[in-house]
Amino acid sequence: MNRVVFVLVAILCLLSVSSITGLIQVVRADGAPIYINGDGSITPSTAPIYTADNITYTLTGNITTNANGIVIERNNIILNGKGYTVRGNNSGNLNDQSVGLNLTDTSNVLIEYVNIENFYEGIYLSGSSDNTISWTNVTANGWDGIVIDSSSNNNVVSGNNVTANANIGIFLRTSSNNNVVSGNKATANSEGIDVGYSSNNTIVGNNVTANGDSGIWLYYSSNNTVSGNNATANYVGVYLYYSSNNVVSGNTASENNRAGIWLGGSSNNTLYHNNFIDNTLQAFCDGSGNTWDDGYPSGGNYWSDYQTRYPNAIQNDSSGIWSTPYVIDANDIDHYPLMTQNTIPEFPSFLILPLFMIATLLAVIIYKKKAILYGRLQSS
Repeated sequence: MNRVVFVLVAILCLLSVSSITGLIQVVRADGAPIYINGDGSITPSTAPIYTADNITYTLTGNITTNANGIVIERNNIILNGKGYTVRGNNSGNLNDQSVGLNLTDTSNVLIEYVNIENFYEGIYLSGSSDNTISWTNVTANGWDGIVIDSSSNNNVVSGNNVTANANIGIFLRTSSNNNVVSGNKATANSEGIDVGYSSNNTIVGNNVTANGDSGIWLYYSSNNTVSGNNATANYVGVYLYYSSNNVVSGNTASENNRAGIWLGGSSNNTLYHNNFIDNTLQAFCDGSGNTWDDGYPSGGNYWSDYQTRYPNAIQNDSSGIWSTPYVIDANDIDHYPLMTQNTIPEFPSFLILPLFMIATLLAVIIYKKKAILYGRLQSS
């Protein structure tokens, strides 16, 4: 009996030690970041990051630091956070430029399942291409959450939760050509998703809610696609500022405090199949040459106040389109307003091929990164 008791006590002790080990935090009081070096090594070697092949890197514990978090200098790798947290000590001082995860001049890196919080910027990419950031929580950073900067191309930011960052949740800045921001939740930031000085990117299927200013903001940006997003209870749902030749389609902008959509100095944009529901001001435009429908019978947008404004309107044939155009101002008219909300984002024929090419590119990128995981690719 004593022997049985001894074995049970030993098992309980081992379980307790295992549980406590999972809670241990590594503290970097000196402010030096942890490096995943170009040769595959980790500095310092005591950091809670494990790799067996210099390709897949896995966090084995939480990290708390007084300055920077992890700097990735190696290409063609996976960083799996396993749900652990990298936490900074940002005090809100703008002189504190700490970064949780830093990728500069790197390519083909997959970051997933990591929590980043309380840095100046959560995740920062500069001059980096073909990277994927997925299933991360980026929370309560002193400035921006996720930043794609300085000619970073062909990156994917997908399925992340970006919450309560002081400035911008997800920021594409001076980065163009097939960056895709999809399926993210951006909540309670100052700005939800910003695209600045950037072109040929896709912002699709995101939920941007209760951000203090704009849900989605494009400025000095052209030829981007903004589609299938839900912008609710922001100050402005979707804001285009001096931005042209963008397609805004299949989005829902509802209950935004200032406006559902605002076009400031923006021209030659195409907006259709959007739902504008119970916004203080449904739409405002001071640009020119913008198109507010996709022609007949495809139709324009759904406006929740349509019947109040046009009580005598009837259906145009059996098209599901109202007979009377919806007038925003003298120069901005939805000629074919929809009678019911649009539920499935649709794309004009000229976008089908490029969107198919983007989807194919993303599939290839993700396949290659998963192939790394199984050892089918060699490290660079």
